[in-house]
Amino acid sequence: MRLFFKLFALGSIAAALLALHMSEPTFNIESLKGARVLVTGASTGIGEQIAYHLAKAGAQIVITARRSNVLEQVVQKCMAMGAQKAAYIPADMSVASDPEKVVKFAEEHLGGLDYLVLNHIGPSPFAMWDGDAEHTRWLMQVNFLSYLQMAWKAIPTLEQSKGSIIVVSSLLGKMCTPFVGPYTATKFALNGFFGTMQHELAMKKSNVTVSICILGLIDTDSAMEKVRGYTNMTAYPASEAAWQIIKAGVTRQPEAFYPWYTYYTSLIKDWFPSYRNMVIQALYNYEP
Repeated sequence: MRLFFKLFALGSIAAALLALHMSEPTFNIESLKGARVLVTGASTGIGEQIAYHLAKAGAQIVITARRSNVLEQVVQKCMAMGAQKAAYIPADMSVASDPEKVVKFAEEHLGGLDYLVLNHIGPSPFAMWDGDAEHTRWLMQVNFLSYLQMAWKAIPTLEQSKGSIIVVSSLLGKMCTPFVGPYTATKFALNGFFGTMQHELAMKKSNVTVSICILGLIDTDSAMEKVRGYTNMTAYPASEAAWQIIKAGVTRQPEAFYPWYTYYTSLIKDWFPSYRNMVIQALYNYEP
């Protein structure tokens, strides 16, 4: 019986790999030339890399984050790399009025939107939860509710352009690991809400599509600082993650995964829950 389950698991993984390869849509970088894109969380990390890829493709870009001075530097680099247009607007997504203000600025500056890339996150400790419900409530506004606000505000102009909403999520929105309780809660919320939105937009025969991007550990400065000393898991390059996110939106994929293991982990995570939990806990260093 144990051999049967092992063979079944291997066969299922092989079938999933073949299906994923055969269903991968064609990506045409030329389609990004002149595209009007709003990218959040674009002062550093994945968002910054998304902006640079778009700039090289000749897109028109508006970026946002909290720090004006850093955003200005990113905009200058984007223009030097070939962006048709690049501008920034500083914003704090914990402030209820800022998400819609950013979308309005982008629409006015670019004359509409073709892509809305929701990538920003608020800082959260990498530690066991200490009962701080206020921080979790604040993080929900930044990592989740502001995404909803921006998406709803942008849908009318995206309807006109047959555009896409690109949601940068995480494998931690599909399975739980230690030390990231509040962050994980926000990512589960994102996956659930925007998965529901995919159904509703399709049922309304909307021109707008939603792509949810499931990421593993990425080598951004903030992520590496958090996990240092806790785990030796391999981190994958932010530039490649950014490229895969762009491809997902342009090809209108409902769900995209990077790096490779995130897809298979999502697929088999509930098959052997006891073994899964043992593996997860063994990946982290902790001394009570």
